[in-house]
Amino acid sequence: MTPFPRKLNSALLPGAALCWLAMLVGAVLRASPELAQQWGTVPDGALLGAHAGMTLFLFLHERNHLSRLRGTEFVALLRRLMMGAGLLAAAGAVVHFAAQALGLIPVASNTVPLNVLYVVNIGVTTFFLARAYNTWRSLVFFRATHTTRQRWYWFELLLGIALVLRLFIPGNALVYLAVPLLGLAILGVYLGSHQQWVAYISRKHRWAAVGLQLMALVVCVLLMVYFLSTQQDTTLVAPFGQRAFLLLMTAFSAFYSFVGLMVTFVTLPTATVFEQKREEILSMQRLAQFIQKGQSEQEVYSLLFDSAVQTVDADAAWLDLHEATANPALSHRIDATTSRRICDLLTDYNIGHIDYLNNDLPNSAGFRALNLPYGSLIVMPLRTSQSHVGTLYLLKHNTQGFDRENLGLLQTFTGQTVVRIENLRLMEESLHNELVKEELKIASLVQESLIPKVLPADSWFEIRWHSQAAREVGGDFYDFLQLSASRIAIIIGDVSGKGTTAAFHVAQLKGIFHTLMLLDQPEKGQPLQPSKFMTMANQALSHCLERSSFITASFYIIDYKERGFAFARAGHCHTLYYNAVTEETFYFQTAGLGLGILRDASYEKRIKNMYYDYNPGDVMVMYTDGIVEARDVNGEEYGEDRLRELLGRTFYLDAEEIKQAIVDDVEQFSHGLPPHDDQTLLIVKFKSTQPEVLA
Repeated sequence: MTPFPRKLNSALLPGAALCWLAMLVGAVLRASPELAQQWGTVPDGALLGAHAGMTLFLFLHERNHLSRLRGTEFVALLRRLMMGAGLLAAAGAVVHFAAQALGLIPVASNTVPLNVLYVVNIGVTTFFLARAYNTWRSLVFFRATHTTRQRWYWFELLLGIALVLRLFIPGNALVYLAVPLLGLAILGVYLGSHQQWVAYISRKHRWAAVGLQLMALVVCVLLMVYFLSTQQDTTLVAPFGQRAFLLLMTAFSAFYSFVGLMVTFVTLPTATVFEQKREEILSMQRLAQFIQKGQSEQEVYSLLFDSAVQTVDADAAWLDLHEATANPALSHRIDATTSRRICDLLTDYNIGHIDYLNNDLPNSAGFRALNLPYGSLIVMPLRTSQSHVGTLYLLKHNTQGFDRENLGLLQTFTGQTVVRIENLRLMEESLHNELVKEELKIASLVQESLIPKVLPADSWFEIRWHSQAAREVGGDFYDFLQLSASRIAIIIGDVSGKGTTAAFHVAQLKGIFHTLMLLDQPEKGQPLQPSKFMTMANQALSHCLERSSFITASFYIIDYKERGFAFARAGHCHTLYYNAVTEETFYFQTAGLGLGILRDASYEKRIKNMYYDYNPGDVMVMYTDGIVEARDVNGEEYGEDRLRELLGRTFYLDAEEIKQAIVDDVEQFSHGLPPHDDQTLLIVKFKSTQPEVLA
């Protein structure tokens, strides 16, 4: 049925109010002889017509303006009916009974108050019945077929006709309505059985719905008693048809309330099963939706556990996660001792790693001896493609508590969870790799900016370099700084660790190197000694290096004017040297402790200066440990001896050729294997002809 247009619909409630006022005026005139003589007596037909109009307007208004069912809020719909119109109608009847019983209304001398109260009760009762009727209609229409809706429309029409006839025909003609009313009752029972909404009541709202339906039945019965009693009340001046009409309406409402209540009780067991299945589907949907939101492993495990316990209605459960201590075990109403005894028994029988269902624990070997308060058990392992991440255990007190459908559903749950866990781990690994790549990219840019772009080129020596990182970013570094026309500083070193941390420590050391070189003032008689440089660098680095980090370094100051160089070693590789005069190849054996190992004043005692006069044709080889620790396929190291022997055969070459000979020899020794560690090489060869230094 199509709703009325808005303008017409808005006139229904005022129309009902006008009809009610007409009834009220008619009742007052009929109850007061004085007023009747002055204004005239209102005929029964007028009162019945006003009542019929009010009823029609209220029913149509409720039919078009009733706050219809929202989703599955059945309890809210019933509560709005009973907490509003239902209580109001019941209160009116109770007040009428109380007023008569307590003699609050002097009916002997004046029946107007009693008749006014009666008309008020007629109004609130009709309003309640209209709302109750449309509430039942909303519930019947929930998930109803088109055929059921059509039959309800016919029921509405026939019921309306029967009520109108009952309003106007005399009481002795009631026999003619017996057969139609019986047919309507049968049709009402049939339509009343169509209450699919009962199957959708949640467990926590089930008894609330039953209680509200029972309350509706009680209110209807109370109103029936009220209108039955008024038929014998001679003080009421209402027409007989009006009372009979109200009694019939109330009887139909009570009848439908009773049928609905019975259907609810009968379908509760079926509704419980349906609700269980629906909860299983909803749990699976929640699990599927939740695990797509990028949550942590612990959150996914928690949802799996809660969904499994709720779906199979387990009395006790726990989820034992084997892999990570960061994911604590989850449990539900079971102590650690009992769960451990069950796990030990399953391990003894070698069934703790497979899907397992036992619905008769008291009569099963092994479990009988445990004397458990449970009768059924499900064991569900969680396995990824690479490992067994955990096991889900579910228990029920009664035997035959689980079925194969439960097992299949849990397999689906755990399967989704395991896939999500694998995806989470792959995602985390991917994000970590991307983060590492980004960090390495930054570190590589930092490191590249720290490498000298222009090597020193002058008349006293030639210098060449080679550097290869074992990974994207290494920890080796070197730098040069021209201090004056006759002095140059060279530093080479190796930071512990790799990656961004090493790169930034290199940047820190380079900054310290350039800063401390400002203290070198030989023209004022204050040259910076290499040992002093190492001591001050150690002090500066102690404020920014992690406790587990350190740096090895060798620092050189070549002075052309003095025809020599001074250097200090802080735990770095020994410098290889070729003396062109003695034709000896040897290592400078100097003591020295790495930067950052000792972080107090005692470090100064661990660093020594060394001075050496160079000769034309001398060769100095500075390197990091990646050169001498390069390995072959058998794991043997290249070693210092092999490097020294190679320099003894190539000293006569220029610096570029010596460098290339060392690089090629290391590669041949390693047979093409990737570097075991960062490799950095500096070759300094003093030219055979040294220019004169101007004073």
